[in-house]
Amino acid sequence: MDILKIKGGNPLQGSVKAAGAKNAVTKLLVASLLSDKRCVFFNVPNILDVEITVDLCREIGSTVHWDKSEGVIEIVTKELTTTYIPQRFSGSNRIPILMIGALLGRTDEDIIVPTAGGCKIGPRPIDFHISSMEKLGATIEFRAMKKEGAYFARAHQGLRGTLIELPFPSVGATENTILASCRAKGGTVIRNAAIEPEIVDLVLFLQKLGVGIVVDVDRTIRIQPAQEFYEVEHQVMTDRIEAASLGMAAISTQGKVFVEGAQHFHMITFLNKLREIGAGFNVRNNGIEFFYRGPLKGGILLETDVHPGFLTDWQQPFVALLTQAHGHSIVHETVYENRFGYTETLKEMGADIQHFTHCLGNVPCRFKSQNYCHSIVVKGPTPLVSKDITIPDLRAGFAYVIAALMAPDTSLISGAHFLDRGYENLVDKLVSVGADVARDTPALKKNVAAIV
Repeated sequence: MDILKIKGGNPLQGSVKAAGAKNAVTKLLVASLLSDKRCVFFNVPNILDVEITVDLCREIGSTVHWDKSEGVIEIVTKELTTTYIPQRFSGSNRIPILMIGALLGRTDEDIIVPTAGGCKIGPRPIDFHISSMEKLGATIEFRAMKKEGAYFARAHQGLRGTLIELPFPSVGATENTILASCRAKGGTVIRNAAIEPEIVDLVLFLQKLGVGIVVDVDRTIRIQPAQEFYEVEHQVMTDRIEAASLGMAAISTQGKVFVEGAQHFHMITFLNKLREIGAGFNVRNNGIEFFYRGPLKGGILLETDVHPGFLTDWQQPFVALLTQAHGHSIVHETVYENRFGYTETLKEMGADIQHFTHCLGNVPCRFKSQNYCHSIVVKGPTPLVSKDITIPDLRAGFAYVIAALMAPDTSLISGAHFLDRGYENLVDKLVSVGADVARDTPALKKNVAAIV
């Protein structure tokens, strides 16, 4: 297991470029399976989740050329060689379940995909996915297979467009429903849909591909199936999570970092919260500069929510930042019910954090009165101490990186592969702006020593 060795205390200074969005490009690759046309994607990050998605596409017949140095992927799926996604992909990430929507309209064979995976931040139920697919005319069932089980989906009579109202604006369910609707007979209307920037990026790609699709202001997405497919070239949006993470790393270390490619329009809610705590930023033509401008002010209420609310993946590094803000701040998590487990490690490093099962906020919350610890109070500032840490999931991992950068001595952070899922060349980027960070691969060294 790879380990990050971080010696904190250095203010980050300089410029770094944010990569393409993990949560956009992985879905775009799946969407390319709708047609047999060549699709070219630019600004593709070299991260583990893209590797996994490329392997998934190749598994079912895609020809993929990935120029990692240039960040370009060319993919074409002339025909499907199989509709069975092997169990080895079970739990790898959340992409396999989207294969159902992408493939239902392209084949009348049974589609078999393993259970959904990703970070352990709460259950990833696919009830909304299944309900939407069934309304479109698909049959989906879960069967036990080996350890994890799999979903069997088919639409032997084809899919038919319909009206679908999602109980919650789930990103995954919205994406799956959109993909299935692209080859259905007749139009589909999705109400209470997720409208995250990554979904809008997917909509733009699908329009280029030949789909008639529009996003209304009231969370309604309307889809007219493609009559003809076209070759597509598409620039992947910048990763707003990475951009914010790098910005928070700069502020937390009392430094100044320009994040090239950070897009103002995608980060409005995040930037508002930075203003509330007294952190600095300047929006420039080609990115955003983040900087420390004096003691941070606490006493804020931060509530995660679906877009355009505060993104749940910004929450963990922001909590690390709040440990250095003066006063008591409330954080209310409304998207995932089990996303504060990482704070126990922050407390061991010196953070003053209290957990609550009550909704300490104003946003309507699905977890009210369900006994989940989904609210916290953070009191700051508290000095943090270095510690040996094991990363439990991707975004918690970056919160630990920020905490280690603030602590004065050396922290050893194991489980660096979690960070590889969503952050491209993280160590190199941090080193380039002055961080004292190195990556160690003990297993590799051990194997080399054995060979010698």
